[in-house]
Parts: sequence; C-alpha cells; structure tokens
Amino acid sequence: MTYETIAVTKLNPILGAEIDGVDLSKPLSERQVAEIRQAWMEHVVVVFRDQTLTVEQHLDFGRLFGELHLHPASLQPDAHPEILVVHADENSTRVAGEDWHTDVSCEEEPPMGSLLYMSEVPPDGGGDTLFSSMYAAYETLSDPIKKMLAGMTAIHDGKAVYDRPGYREDKKFPRAEHPVVRTHPETGRQALFVNRVFTTEIVGLNRDESDAILQMLYRHVETPELMMRLRWKPGSLVCWDNRCAQHRALWDYFPNRRHGERVTVKGDKPYYRSDTASAKAEDSKTSAPRAPKLYSLRPRG
Repeated sequence: MTYETIAVTKLNPILGAEIDGVDLSKPLSERQVAEIRQAWMEHVVVVFRDQTLTVEQHLDFGRLFGELHLHPASLQPDAHPEILVVHADENSTRVAGEDWHTDVSCEEEPPMGSLLYMSEVPPDGGGDTLFSSMYAAYETLSDPIKKMLAGMTAIHDGKAVYDRPGYREDKKFPRAEHPVVRTHPETGRQALFVNRVFTTEIVGLNRDESDAILQMLYRHVETPELMMRLRWKPGSLVCWDNRCAQHRALWDYFPNRRHGERVTVKGDKPYYRSDTASAKAEDSKTSAPRAPKLYSLRPRG
C-alpha cells in the first residue's frame, strides 16, 4: 500500500513494520490515523521510535483506535486506571509476559490491541520482545490439521494466571470459550487463537486428546520462522494486534531496570467463519498480503 502521511518500513517478511514521519505527542489528522491503522492491520506489529509522550498523550493515542480496556486483575495507577505499568528491577522475582500469550484472552471480548511505551531499557542490553504471527501459524498448518481445527473451541481461564500475589485482592478470574481458529474482524484472515498462558482445554475432547493438540499448536507458534524480535529503545512505542499475534517478553537483564506503560484497546467477541467467507471479506476490506511461502517450516535436524 502507498502511504501519503507516514513512512512505513517492513521489519521482516512475516510481520512488523516501523512507522516514521509522525510525532505522536501532537494532534494527528484523520488521514494519519487511518494510515496508521491500515499499516497496523497489514503488519500486525508497528513500531514508533524516538517518541516523547506524557501519560495523557499515550492515553489519547490509544483512544484513537477504540475504547480503552481495564485489566481485570493487575494493579493500576489510581489516577489512570487504563495504564498497565510494566516494570522490572533488582527486586523483581518474576515479570509479566515471560511465556507466549495473547493479552487477556480469558475475557469474553479480549482486547483488540496493546500499545506499550518504553521509557527505560536495560543499559547493557536484553529485554527484547518476541512476536509470532498467528496468521502465519494458521497458514503454515497442513490442510488436514486446518480441517480438524475448523469449528473447534477452547477454554481460556484467568484463574491460574491471576490467582497469586502481585494482583489486586478484588481481582476477577475471567473465563471464556473461544474458537481455536478465529476470523479477524477487519481483515477477514484466519488466525490461530490458543496460547500457553490462558488456554486450558479444547471443548469436547478428553484430556489426553486436548493436551496433545494444544501442545502441538504451542510448539508450532514458537517456530522461529513465524517470528520477529523487537529490540527496545527509550522512547519506543509498539502496537500489536492481539487478534492475530502472540508475544513473549524476555527477562534476560536481571538485575537491571526496564520500565514502560501499556494502554490496551477493547476488542470484540472472537468468531470463526469458513475460509470461503473469509476470503470474500479480505478482498473487500484490506490489501494486506497473505503469508508468503518462504517461511514454510524447514525440516528439523
């Protein structure tokens, strides 16, 4: 796609792009917002570098894409409950997001996307975030596996994640049933929608069957050819589409500090639509390319 108000540079062939030519601390035109959203939908993860944002400016930018989400369990600043603080230092015993996941997929309407602004990064390196394309994860499955997964649903449960110290005492444990393959409501593309953190079982299967299929899918999601690796810099703001991406935060910088703040945009209830209907929706809604053949899985060994 050709952009008139922003510059977009792909970060790898699978997902990810850097957006230049825009200062997010200033008001944006309708055209700029539309092009940023289009780039986000096309590339799944978009990166803005060298930004200087106040909390209010961060919140305002998030609101351009929808109503803001309130986390069901995490501690948030009283003045800005829409902010999720992401912090680690020499006193940390764990950090959020150490395993592959989609943010708060245990809710009936999981978030549409997340916007993380990093103000402090480890001085000696580390603290990268890995992203994996769930479009690519689905598209590189064999046809028999795609056929098997079509119409399956799985349980996503927040209890195992939030029922421990570090979360609010009045925390809730959302639990929801979602399709194993979901259709993206804006692009019409199919995306795998199970993750290690929240997904507990596939509905209608016995435990051994469910565990075997889920573990196979989790390992597939973690295939390096489906990923991009983001190196943070101070002043970076990164937006990812929770409907078609998973991510994992690397905690390889202890005892150094890493600090950021996340704004999350509300989403809608996941659904599955057949490939035929999805293809029609994609043709009418987006010009984003399907996953290229170049990352078909290589033999291991």
